[in-house]
Amino acid sequence: MNRYEDPLALVDVTLFTIQDGRLSLLLATRKNAQEPYCGALALPGGTIHTDEDEDAQDAARRVVRTKLGIDPPYLEQLYTFSGRTRDPRRWSLSVAYYSLVPEQVLEETPIEGLEFVPADAIPGLPFDHNAIAAMAIARLRSKSTYSSLLTFLLPPEFTIPELHAVYEQVTGSTTNIAAFRKKVLDEGMIEPTGQRRKGGQHRAPDLYRRRGTGLQELKRTI
Repeated sequence: MNRYEDPLALVDVTLFTIQDGRLSLLLATRKNAQEPYCGALALPGGTIHTDEDEDAQDAARRVVRTKLGIDPPYLEQLYTFSGRTRDPRRWSLSVAYYSLVPEQVLEETPIEGLEFVPADAIPGLPFDHNAIAAMAIARLRSKSTYSSLLTFLLPPEFTIPELHAVYEQVTGSTTNIAAFRKKVLDEGMIEPTGQRRKGGQHRAPDLYRRRGTGLQELKRTI
């Protein structure tokens, strides 16, 4: 007979977008008598369903679909958080993921109880969600300098100034836009669509898109 209690097996997702020009984190209200911390804002998450989830990433995608009403365009495993005291219910482990979603996609979700908070002003969260969010932000900022990761925060078509603005916001750095343009084009992480952004008083800027559908690692840092 098993003398040991099975641990809680969970997934938690730090989902980022750009809102009002700032890197923002999406939080969800724990509701439907979700104890502990019912009514508190927290990272979207849930238990792994062994009868339907093929693996932890499948569980994370299910959580995003059911709690946020979207299929995340980018989702990557971050770290596994575990311990006796992280959850008041019992010993638990959480496989944490981070996801990037364009703001326009999130605006279409019909789910209530969602709230955006600036990534540099996250309130106190239950469990160890502040530690998860801090690690996810650090990973995002680091990986943005050597990959096409930030293109997942933008709509399918965007301008180089829009990509540049997102890069500066996420990394907290100031870069020369001409040098930035040269690097991203030389690395081939984006490609022209052959179209221009309509509207505005000045010359319509060229539109670009991410090259390929997946993440591309660069030969040099931006």
